[in-house]
Amino acid sequence: MVMPETIGEQLRQAREERDVPLREVSDQTRISIHYLEAIEANEFNRLPGGIFNRSFVKAYARYVGMDEKKAIEDYTLFMRSQGDLGDDVASTPYHSKVYTDTPATRSPILTVVLTIVILALLTAGALALLKWYQQKSAEVRPASYSQVAA
Repeated sequence: MVMPETIGEQLRQAREERDVPLREVSDQTRISIHYLEAIEANEFNRLPGGIFNRSFVKAYARYVGMDEKKAIEDYTLFMRSQGDLGDDVASTPYHSKVYTDTPATRSPILTVVLTIVILALLTAGALALLKWYQQKSAEVRPASYSQVAA
């Protein structure tokens, strides 16, 4: 028996060996039968692209009992042989930079001191505003009392 060369042929052969109809694979993986047909025909340009293609190949391989990792590797090799390097981005691990990964540039003591200073200034401002408001209220009250007495 000749070993299939492409991932599409491998998946089709694995499905046929298990005597699984394509409709069943579609129903169980929730992948459109048109997409499954495109995978078996190695017409990956008919699929949505990127991570979807990888996910479809992986789900198909899992359902027909193939090694998922090998299926993805074979898919990547096939795409590279076709000159499509677009999937290399998805196969390269991406390490996002998280702010907590960088060492602190400021001393924690300085941060605490700055926080206390800012809170003190806000409190002083609020107290000054309150005192001003109370003085304004006190000035208005006697004037209103003198008008009532007259």
